[in-house]
Amino acid sequence: MLQDLVTPLKGEFRDYTELRAQVNTRQAVYISKGNLLANTKEIRGGVNARVYKNGVFGVASAPEYDTESLRAVVAAASRNARFLDQKEKPGKGPLPSVPTGSMIYGEDREVSQKLLLEVSRELDAYVTEKYPGLVSRFVSARHMGIEKLSAVSDSYDIHSYLPKANLYVGLTVEDKDGKPCDLTCMYGRKGFFDQVFADLSFFKDEIEKVYEKLMHKREAVYAEAGVKECILAPMLTGMLSHEAVGHTVEADLVLGGSVAGHMLGREVASEKVTMVDFAHHYAGEELSIPVYVDDEGTLAQDAVLIENGILKGYMHDKASAMHYGVAPTGNARAFGFADEPLIRMRNTAVLPGTDKLEDMIASIDDGYYLLDTNNGQADTTGEFMFGVTSGYEIKNGKLGRAIKETTISGVAFDMLKTVSMVGDDLEWDYNGMCGKKQSIAVGMGGPSIKCRVTIGGR
Repeated sequence: MLQDLVTPLKGEFRDYTELRAQVNTRQAVYISKGNLLANTKEIRGGVNARVYKNGVFGVASAPEYDTESLRAVVAAASRNARFLDQKEKPGKGPLPSVPTGSMIYGEDREVSQKLLLEVSRELDAYVTEKYPGLVSRFVSARHMGIEKLSAVSDSYDIHSYLPKANLYVGLTVEDKDGKPCDLTCMYGRKGFFDQVFADLSFFKDEIEKVYEKLMHKREAVYAEAGVKECILAPMLTGMLSHEAVGHTVEADLVLGGSVAGHMLGREVASEKVTMVDFAHHYAGEELSIPVYVDDEGTLAQDAVLIENGILKGYMHDKASAMHYGVAPTGNARAFGFADEPLIRMRNTAVLPGTDKLEDMIASIDDGYYLLDTNNGQADTTGEFMFGVTSGYEIKNGKLGRAIKETTISGVAFDMLKTVSMVGDDLEWDYNGMCGKKQSIAVGMGGPSIKCRVTIGGR
C-alpha cells in the first residue's frame, strides 16, 4: 500500500483542494488458437491536485509520488484556478458542505502473472479437447487493481484498494452457410484473480451453456424487422440502464443539454420500472464496484433515478449539486492519476419485479427473446442501438428457432413506457468499462423485461 504522504499536507491547503495519489495495475493474457499473443503487466501511478475557486477548478498532475511533487501539483492547480477565476469571473459560491472523516478499505497484494497464463492455457486446452469442432477460439485473463490515497478540504479522506478479475473465452464455429458464428463466455467481479477463479468448474459450466447457445445459433434464421414485442434478458436490460438511460441522467450531461433536463418529476417509463445507481451494496451484499467515498471526498449514496416510472433525480458531484441545490451523491470518479473526477455511474440497475420468465414468454404470440449483447451506443437524446448476439423467436407463447445477430434500437424513455412485465431474475454484469472521456469500471444490471422495441432484420 502507498505510504501516506498526502494527508499530512492537508493543513497547508488554502482554497478548497483535492489531493490524490493513485496507482493503477493492469495485467492481461490473451491466447488465440493456442498462440500467446499478449502477456502484459502495466503499472501507472502519480499524483493529482484539483483546486476550486469561485466556480472553476484548476488541475495539475505529476508521475512522481513524493512530498515535493505533491506540493508542486497543489501549487500548480492553485495557479490554474486563480487564472481561470480572473479570466472567466464565474462568481459562484463555495461547494456544498459534506461530512468529514477518514476511511480505509481494501488491501493491496501481488497477483501472479504466471497464474493468469496458467489459467488461460488450462482453459484453452479444455476448450480444445471439449469442443473439437471449433474453427477458432480465444482465452483472455485480466486483473486490475486501483489504489487511491486522497485528502480533500472539509470532506472525507480515503485510502482504498479495489481489485477486479475477469475471464473471457470466445468460441467460433461455422454456421449452416459456412460463415463464422461466434459467442463469448465472460465473467468478472471484485476480488483478486486467484480468489475469484480459485475453482474453474463454475466457469467451465458457463462455457458449456454458451456452447449450447452457439449450436443453436449456427442454425439461426433472420429476425423479422420492425417493432416487436420482445423480452430483454438481464444483460440487455443492464446495457439499457447504463447506456441509454444512465448517461442521460448524469448531471454534467444534463447541464450539457441531455433530454432528461426537462423531465424531472415527469413520467419517463412504465410504473413497473424503478432504476437506481447503487453506491456499494444491494440487498445487503457488497457490489463489485463499491464506492464508499468518491474522489471529491463525498460519502457515496444510492441515487434513485427512476421510481415507479417517474424521473426522480440525477447523479451528482459537488458542482452539479450546488447548481441544483441538492446534496451530492458521491458519483465523482477518476480512472487514472492524471484524470480529474467526472460524474460516473457505479452500479446502475433496473430493479426486479415479480413476473416469472416463463409467464413472460407465454404472454407473447409473435416476438423475440433477446439474450446477449456485444456492444451498445446511445447519446444524450436517449436514442440507442445495441447489437444482439443471441436470441430466439417466440411463437404462440413458446421459444422457437435461434436468430442471427441483429440490432435493437429506439428512444429509451419511449421504449421504457412500453414495459408491461418485469422479471424477478436480476443479474449483474461487471465485464465492461465505460468510456465517457476516460475509461472506468462500472457495474450494470437488471431483470428480464417485456417491452416493445425496434429490431433489425436481414
